[in-house]
Amino acid sequence: MYPFSTQNGKDFQNLLSVYLDAVFFPNLDKLDFLQEGWRLEHGATEDRASPITFKGVVFNEMKGAMSSAAQLYAVGCQNRLLPSHTYSYNSGGDPIAILDLTHQQLKDFHASHYHPSNARFFTYGDQPLDAHLQLINESALEHFQRIDSDTDIPDETVWTEKRSAAITCPPDTMAPDPDKQTTVSVSYLLPRITKVDESFEVSLLASLLISGPTSPFYEALLDANIGSDYSPVCGYDGSTRDASFSIGLQGIHQDDEERVRGIIQETLNKVVREGFEADRIEAVLHSVELAQRHQSTTFGIQIISSLMPMWNQDGDPISSLQLDRLVASFKRKLAENPRYLQDLVQRYFIDNNHQLWLEMSPDSEYTPKQEKEEAAKLEERLRELTNDDKEQVYQTGLQLADAQNQEADISCLPTVTISDIDPKTKRTVIKTENLSGSYVQLHEQPTNGVTYFRGVSPLGALDTDLLLYLPLFCNIVTQMGTDESNFREFAKQEELKTGGLSVSPHIVQNASSTDAYELGIVLGSHCLDRKLDDMMNLWQQIFNSVTLSDHDRLSTLIRMEASDLSNSVAFMGHAFAMRGAASAVSTVGKLSELTGGITQVNLMKQIAELEDLSEVISKLQRLSSLVLNRTDMRFCLNASPESMSAAVNALGQFIDQLPGAPASSKPSLDSAQAFITDEEFNPTSSQKHFRIPFPVNYVSMATTAVPYKHGDFPKLMVLARLLSSKFLHKEIREKGGAYGSGASIGTDGTFKFYSYRDPHSMDTLEVFRRSLSWMQSGGFTAHDLDEAKFAVFSNVDSPIAPGSKGVSTFLNGVTDDDRQTQRDRLFKVSSHDITDTADRYLGERWYSSYLIGPENDATKQGGWTLQE
Repeated sequence: MYPFSTQNGKDFQNLLSVYLDAVFFPNLDKLDFLQEGWRLEHGATEDRASPITFKGVVFNEMKGAMSSAAQLYAVGCQNRLLPSHTYSYNSGGDPIAILDLTHQQLKDFHASHYHPSNARFFTYGDQPLDAHLQLINESALEHFQRIDSDTDIPDETVWTEKRSAAITCPPDTMAPDPDKQTTVSVSYLLPRITKVDESFEVSLLASLLISGPTSPFYEALLDANIGSDYSPVCGYDGSTRDASFSIGLQGIHQDDEERVRGIIQETLNKVVREGFEADRIEAVLHSVELAQRHQSTTFGIQIISSLMPMWNQDGDPISSLQLDRLVASFKRKLAENPRYLQDLVQRYFIDNNHQLWLEMSPDSEYTPKQEKEEAAKLEERLRELTNDDKEQVYQTGLQLADAQNQEADISCLPTVTISDIDPKTKRTVIKTENLSGSYVQLHEQPTNGVTYFRGVSPLGALDTDLLLYLPLFCNIVTQMGTDESNFREFAKQEELKTGGLSVSPHIVQNASSTDAYELGIVLGSHCLDRKLDDMMNLWQQIFNSVTLSDHDRLSTLIRMEASDLSNSVAFMGHAFAMRGAASAVSTVGKLSELTGGITQVNLMKQIAELEDLSEVISKLQRLSSLVLNRTDMRFCLNASPESMSAAVNALGQFIDQLPGAPASSKPSLDSAQAFITDEEFNPTSSQKHFRIPFPVNYVSMATTAVPYKHGDFPKLMVLARLLSSKFLHKEIREKGGAYGSGASIGTDGTFKFYSYRDPHSMDTLEVFRRSLSWMQSGGFTAHDLDEAKFAVFSNVDSPIAPGSKGVSTFLNGVTDDDRQTQRDRLFKVSSHDITDTADRYLGERWYSSYLIGPENDATKQGGWTLQE
C-alpha cells in the first residue's frame, strides 16, 4: 500500500501523479537495486585492498528488524500457522534470503504484480472524485491492457491435528529476570476475512477474552504473575486471508510452559461453562459505538487500512463499514441464543484442530549464529568470484558512488509554489472561564456527540529521585482501583462509560525561554455526551480515593511496563538516542530522558526485579499527594455547542469535589501555567554509548537551540528539513546504508541529528559534523529551499481533530497569534538566513552524542561513557 495525504488540493493532484508514475512506471535501475536491496562492495569503496562485504539499505533494515524478539515471534507464528503459501515467508525479507534476490527477479515481480489489473485505488476527502478518476485513468489505466495477475491466495489446508513448534531468539539483556525469557502462545485459524459477519463477531469475542483486567485471560494469565505480559502475537488478526486469534504469555520461565498451556485451555473451558457477564458485552459494544463517533485526523488512512485486507481478497469492502447492521445482527443472535458467544468459543477454539502452539526461548548463540551464517554466505559468494568478477565489484562500487554524488534532475516533477500556501493560520475560537478559582479553557467544536476532557496538574520543582517514578505513577494510577471500586470494577466502569482514562508526564518548555519549563501530569479522557457525569465521577474517585498499596496488582503492572519499555528499544532506538543526546544540552531534554529514555528503561528493569515494593509504593503515594489535588490545576473541554453548557456544569461539580483549594484565582492561561527554572543545569559536551547486542546502530547528536517564539526557530525548522532531504538522506541512507536519518528542531530547546538502523556509527557522527560545511558550500538551490519550506508548512498545517482543537495552546501556551508570527517569519526565510543560521547554530557549540548499538572499538578508546 502506498498512502499519502495533504490538505492542499494542488498538492494532492501533484502527489497522485507522482505516486502513479512511481508505482506503475519506475525505472528500477540496476544501481538503484544495488543501493536499496543488496550488493557486494569493498568496505572502503575506493580501496581495492579493503574487504568485500554485503551492503544495502533494506538488507540492513531487516537485520535490525529481525533482531527484535517480538518481530521474530510474530514472523515465526504466521509462517507456521499459514504454511501453505505466501504467508509462510517473511514479507519484509529474511536478511539472508535477501542476498539471493536478483535485479531481474525484482523487475519480473513488478511487471506481474504492480499492474492495474492487480491494483485497488482509494481516495478519501472533500475533493471531487471525477478529477481523481480522470487523473488515475490518464496517468495509468489507459496505458495498460488487462492481464491475469494470478495473485489469488489458495485456501489454507486445514489441519486435522494440533501442531507445536519451537524457535529461538537473542537473549534480552534488559529483561528483569534473565531466567524468564520464554514466550509461549496458541494461535487458531479462523474463517476467511471475506465472511464479514463472522469476522466482526470473532473480533468482538477476542476483545471479550483479552481486553482489560476483567477479561478471562487477563485474570488467568497476567494476574497469575507467571510472565511479564501477553505474548507479542495476541488477539484477533484480520490482516491475512484467513483470520487468526492468538493468546499466550511472554517473560515466563521455560519450566512454566506446560502450566501456561493448561491455563489457556482451562480458561476457554470456563468461558464455555460460564459465558460472559452482560456488562462485559455491553462494554465492548460501547467501545464500537464510541469508536464510530470519535473523529481523528487519520480517519481516512484508518478506513483504507481496515478495508484493504478484505478488498484484496475480493471481498465487499463496503459491507465491513456497516457497523450498525453488524451490531444489530450480533445482538439479535445473542437474544435468540444466550449461549451464542459460548458456542463460538467451542467452535473456533476448543473444537478447532488448526491450532499452533509456539514456544520461543533465548539462545546465547543466536546472534553469533546469524553472524556466522552471513559470514559463510559471504565466503561462498567470494569463492565464486573470478578476478574479472572482483574487478566488476570494484567498478560497480565506484559507479554507484558516482551516481550517489550526482544531483537528481527533479525538473520533471510537478511542484507547489509558496504562493499556493495560505498565509493565514487556521484559528480556533477559545473561550475561558474561571470555575471555583481554576482556569478553564473551552473549545466548541463539531465533536459528533463526544465530549473531550483534559487537565494539567503542575508539580513545580521535583527531586530527581521522585521524578524518575513519575512515568510509573502515570501508568498505574488509573489501573489500581479506588476505595469505592477495586481495580477490576473500576476498569469495567471505565470501559462502559469512557474511551479510557489516560495520565502522562507533562514536561513543556516555556515558548520564550529554554531555561524555563512546566513539569506535572496531564489527564485526558473522552466519552459520549450522555455519559459525561459518569466519566467525571471516575476521575473524582481517582483524585479522592485512589489505592496504590495493592502489592500484587502493582507488581503485575510493573512487569508489563518494564516489558513494553524493553521491547520498544529495538523499534524506537532512534527516539531513545535522541533523548539521550538532548539530555546533556537542554533542561527539558534532561527531564525527557529521565522519564522516557534509557534511564527509565533501566529503572523499570530494576524495579521489576524487586520483591519488596514498599519503597516504590511510598514514592507513588508521595507523588499522589503532590498532583492529585486542585491547587494549581487547569482544565480544558472540547464539546459541541449544544453540549458545552452541560459539560461546564459537570466540570464545575468535579472541581468543587476535588481535594485541596486553588492557591489563587487563575484568570488567564499565563497565570495558570507554573513555569520553573533549573538554576543548576549547564549544557555540556557528552559522548555516551549504550551497548546492546543489536546488529545495527541508532545514532544521535544534539546541540543547544532556541525556544518556539524565538525569531530563529522557523529558520531552524527549514534548516532541519533541508539537511534531512538534501544531505543526510544521501550521505547516511544512500551511501551509508542506514534505513533512515534526519534532523529536527524540537520544543525542548535542541537541534538534533539522528540515524535509524544504521550499519555505521562513527562515520555517521562525522556526517552530522559535516552538515555545516555542506551548508557553507552552497549545497542547496532556491528550489530546494522552497521545497523545504513547503514541507515545513505541511507539518505546521497538519489537520487537527475537533476533539483536539485548541489543546496545544492549553498545554504549552502557544497561541494562534504566536503561530501567525512564526508563520509570517517562515514565509520570509531566505537562503542567506539558512547559511547564517547554520553558521551560528552548527558551529562551535555544545554537542552531545548518543549511540545505541553493539560493541564498538571506537567508543572504548576514551572520551565515551559506556552504559549497559
